[in-house]
Amino acid sequence: MQTNLAPEFQNTPDGIEAEAILRKCVHCGFCTATCPTYQLLGDELDGPRGRIYLMKQVLEGETPTRKTQLHLDRCLTCRNCESTCPSGVQYGHLVDIGRKIVDQKVGRPAGERALRWALKEGLPSPLFGPAMALGQSVRGLLPASLKAKVPPRQDAGAWPTRSHARKVLMLAGCVQPAMMPNINSATARVLDAAGIQTVVAGNAGCCGAVKFHLNDQDGGMAQMRANIDAWWPHVAPADGASGVEAIVMNASGCGVTVKEYGHILRHDAAYAAKAARISALTKDLSELLPELVPLLRERVAARAGLVAYHPPCTLQHGQQLKGGVERHLAELGFQIRASVNEPHLCCGSAGTYSVLNPDIATQLRDRKLGHLHQLQPEVIASANIGCISHLQSGCATPVKHWVELLDEALAD
Repeated sequence: MQTNLAPEFQNTPDGIEAEAILRKCVHCGFCTATCPTYQLLGDELDGPRGRIYLMKQVLEGETPTRKTQLHLDRCLTCRNCESTCPSGVQYGHLVDIGRKIVDQKVGRPAGERALRWALKEGLPSPLFGPAMALGQSVRGLLPASLKAKVPPRQDAGAWPTRSHARKVLMLAGCVQPAMMPNINSATARVLDAAGIQTVVAGNAGCCGAVKFHLNDQDGGMAQMRANIDAWWPHVAPADGASGVEAIVMNASGCGVTVKEYGHILRHDAAYAAKAARISALTKDLSELLPELVPLLRERVAARAGLVAYHPPCTLQHGQQLKGGVERHLAELGFQIRASVNEPHLCCGSAGTYSVLNPDIATQLRDRKLGHLHQLQPEVIASANIGCISHLQSGCATPVKHWVELLDEALAD
């Protein structure tokens, strides 16, 4: 696809990247067939191909409108289209650029601005934990819509105290310690059982995805730099000792973002090299499973109940990691299956999407749960806190992170 950039975008980093991405697009439409919003709404402009044309028009100098903004807002950024695209179009990077430009040119109503500000400033804030604790203390009194966003208080269990020669860093996350703290402690216990020590850098915070994808890209990049600074003493100790062997992510949404630090900060002279190394060291927790299976096989008590697995979009499309969780947990004796119907489609969580677009998010959630419940599972498992909390808000079947199931099996 050829494009003629407007003068304001020529020779700019965003313009150069956008033009390179657009050149790969051949307008085949394969992406449309696997786009969740096109599946629901049936509008070409609510699919990747239509949104690409909207962004192309803006980059060529046409004035965007609220309608343009709406169609870009409705994108889940699930990146399913990237898995489908035969040309390797990096749609996720393009839509970040497109949204940034459109938001600079199209004002939002006061209510939208206030909600987006509350999300981007509130979720990564140190005040989120106390606010969540307050909500959990009065959860029974909350209206149904708000109650669905506040999980019951969870016992995190004990954090392992043993030291090991092998060490990995783990990002605690911005909302996970307050909403579902057992995911982090279960991760530490499972790795401890395999002889790996989990280290958390106290100064590391949100991965930056919340602000970055709400078009506060400067704020998101500031959080990324802060994380790099917090992790660097563990990655490259000043005394010349060996650093951690990996930076482990147990939230696939954070994982896909940290793996892109090198790309996002590539023009930052002070951080480009460090960001690239951080991205190279980053692994989703599931990427350790091939090594964990032989170390843990004799200690895992086999489970009889069936586990229905939902692979998050950020894992299967963003990180292009497919099938590993199901395969390796099956090797450990779990009866685990992904749905045969639309396992590639988003559940509707998509970071802050379920708050900003609740109607579409709820339709996608219920569609996903319908497929998962056909398996008649004892429990539903996933690999990202957003998916877990969103799915749990629509069903009585327990929804957990797969590492919690492994932790429970090791404890039996």
